[in-house]
Parts: sequence; structure tokens; C-alpha cells
Amino acid sequence: MGVFEGLKPEAVWGYFEEICQVPRPSKKEGKIVAYLLDWAKKHHLEAKRDEAGNVLIKKPATRGKENAPTVILQAHMDMVCEKNSDTVHDFDKDPIQPYVDGEWVRAKGTTLGADDGIGMAGPMGGFFMAVLTSTDIAHGPIECLFTVDEETGLTGAFALQPGFLSGNILLNLDSEDEGEMFIGCAGGIDTVINMGYKTEKTPAGSFAVKIQVKGLQGGHSGDDINKGRGNAIKILNRFLWDLNAKYGIRVSALEGGNLRNAIARESFAVITFPDQYKENVRVDFNVYSAEMENVWKITEPGLQLALESTDVPENVLTKECTDVLVNALYACPHGVFSMSYRMPGLVETSTNLAAVRFNEPNNILITTSQRSDVNSEKFNIANMVESVFTLAGAKVEHGEGYPGWAPNPDSPVVKVAVDSYKRLFGKEPIVRSIHAGLECGLFLEKYPNMDMVSFGPTLRGVHSPDEKINIKTVQMWWSHLVDILQNL
Repeated sequence: MGVFEGLKPEAVWGYFEEICQVPRPSKKEGKIVAYLLDWAKKHHLEAKRDEAGNVLIKKPATRGKENAPTVILQAHMDMVCEKNSDTVHDFDKDPIQPYVDGEWVRAKGTTLGADDGIGMAGPMGGFFMAVLTSTDIAHGPIECLFTVDEETGLTGAFALQPGFLSGNILLNLDSEDEGEMFIGCAGGIDTVINMGYKTEKTPAGSFAVKIQVKGLQGGHSGDDINKGRGNAIKILNRFLWDLNAKYGIRVSALEGGNLRNAIARESFAVITFPDQYKENVRVDFNVYSAEMENVWKITEPGLQLALESTDVPENVLTKECTDVLVNALYACPHGVFSMSYRMPGLVETSTNLAAVRFNEPNNILITTSQRSDVNSEKFNIANMVESVFTLAGAKVEHGEGYPGWAPNPDSPVVKVAVDSYKRLFGKEPIVRSIHAGLECGLFLEKYPNMDMVSFGPTLRGVHSPDEKINIKTVQMWWSHLVDILQNL
């Protein structure tokens, strides 16, 4: 072991370091699938792969635990691929570069992939593997399920077939807060917009500027949506809307955000306007920057806005198309829509304006996602987004969506997990639902008798280059997992 020398548990960190060397973007998990199958063969463990790419590795019970129930340890093998704009990194080829930063582990300029790489913690694989190779841990039969494409479509969980698994107890290792156990999750749906546009020659006497918004925290579009974080697209477009109302701007380019399940961290636009207003625009920008720094000084202290002159583009959106675009983006809802009355403090319904791209000639692709604990409200907020862009004349499509996971407070495995935590650490864990999509809801559709709980070490900044995992909580999580296995 190199980077993680001295960290405990040694086996977990050792495997996590190996996993960091294997590229595993969503929908491109071939290399990590091969790694897992080779690893199972090397350790003489039964393994199989389904048509979707999900991998199942089995380990028999230790002596004396043959009659214990089969326990499924589950995590997803893909990771969110986000990097800082000044970082050179090819997620299809380059390894993640983790490093120790005090009490945390981070990556150099990219997402760490600890969302679900520490248990493979985008799968929680390191934990799985350590369990599978340990000889001193008493446990019943174990099945380790590694699913594909959790981050961009839950494809692996959707494709999972009845009969692939044999256990009825599942420990989902895809949570991010040590001391918290999750017994339910929100359902979700994606809403994708294709907005056509027309261009024309840039009007004579135009001046061009590039405006950038960066330095935001970003984060998970579900679990972080209630933390008051800024959306770079919204912050940028608010200024564009103001300028358009005053000076009649034309948009040449507008991009922001990346993945549907990440809050937009960066955005930029190239716009033109009559040359006579260039000093007015600079003054307005200085005023707006100061306003935004004040608005976001608590939740987004790293916010940066920049304006610089640039070459006048040959073509720009027509006035009508510019108006439609900035108005639609302004009207599009983003953030928390409603809080839960059944579980106080939990977000019930939210929506994320995730990304804007000029993706092909004469088309703008706008990606959004919606979540809710209440199925009808999930569709309600998705329809609200659809209505905005329908009024804008755009083509709107909804994804298949995925179900939530209804909490079962009387779950036997939850009781074992809670009792174990209290015995190990002398305090009560928090038991709650999460406003994020876990694969558990889909597992229940295929395996309706499955008893599940989700838990993990502490991660922060997931789905962003600020992602980090707390070292101490990894040891606590591991101890907790082992104790649960010994008491089931």
C-alpha cells in the first residue's frame, strides 16, 4: 500500500487504492467488471455476471454459521466523473489520484469516487472485498452484489432479475453519514429538454463579453439540495436576464453544469450587446457580483464571477430565441419544493436544474431531475418543469423514473444494526429516510420480501471535485459491518 500507508482497516484502504486505479465512469464499467471477476477467480470464489453487467460474488458461511441467513452486501461500481475546469484528466483512461489531507482522503482535482469506491464507497467494494477475504470474521453465507450505472440511470438495479440473488437481507453500503442509518429513500425522474433555436449574423456595432460563474460547492442533487448551495446556471442566467431587459443582449454560447444528479458548480456565457452599453454592463456586473457575494457569503464563500471582453462571434441567437432561453431558464424551478410533514426535517420534493449545453447545430440540451418521497408529487414537480419549457416551445421528455423505498421501522435487520451500533459506540444512531435515490426501491420490486438497511462512513462534497471521506469513520463503519454480520 502506498498512499494509504498506516490507515485502518488496512485491507479496506488497500483495496480502495486498487479500485482508484481502475477507470469506472457510469455506463463504462467494463474495466471494473473485469477487475472484480478476475479478483474472484484469484480468490477461488464463485462469481457471475448478468446481461446488464452486474456482478455477484459469493462466499460460504464460516464454520458454525452455516444455518445463518444469507446476507447480501450491495454497492454500485460506477462513479460520478467531475473535475475542476483547470484539471487535465481523462476518466476513461486515467486513474484517480487520492491523497490524505489530515482527517480526510481527497482526490487531486477530481471526484474521489468514494461514493461508492470505499466499499467499492460508489460500490462500497473495499469493504466487500475485505469481508470476502477475511478468515477471522464469523458470518453466514454472503453474497456481494456490485451493480452498474447507479449514478446516471440505475440501469443495473432496473435490470436485476428475480433469482439472481438468493438472500432476503440486504446491507446497502451507499450512504454518506456515519451514525445514520437509512430505511427509506426518495423516488426520482429525469426531465430532458431539447430547445431548438435560430441564429443570425451578429448585428453591426456589437460588443462581446464572456461571463463566468465558478467556485461553487455543487454536491448531490438530492441529499445536498436543502443545504442552501448555489446553482451556477441560475446565478449566471439571473444576470443575463437583467442585462437582456436593459440592453437587449444576444446569446452566442451558454453552458453550465454536467450531470443530472449534481448541482451545477460552474457556468459561462458569451453574449453580445450594442457597443454603446459596454461601460454600463461592466458597472452592472460589478454591482451584481457584490450582491451575489453578499447573498451567498455563508453557503458559498468560494463563489467567483468574472467578466472579460472577447472576440465578437460571427453568429448569435436571434432576439426571439435569446428571450425564450433566458426567460425559460429563469422560470425553471430549482431546489426544495416542499418539506415532509410525515418525517419533519426531511425534504419531500425537489428539482434540480442540472445542465445546459449547445449540444448540436440549432439545439440546446437542458437536463433536469426531480425527486420525491410521494410518487404523485414526483410527477407533479416534473410536470411543472415540463410546463415551463412547453411554453417556451421546447420538446420535453421524461425518463422512466425509479421508485422510492418506503420505510419499515419494524425491520429485523434495522433492529440488529441499531443494537450493534449502540453496543459498539455507546450512543443511539439516527434512523431516517434520505432524499436521494438508492437502488433499494428497485430491489424491492424484484424481491418484495427483502429486508434492508443502508449505512456508510462520512463523505462530504460527493459528486464534486471537493469530495472527501473521513478516515476515522471508515474504521467505525467497518467495525459496525463486521458486528452486524456476526449477529445476523
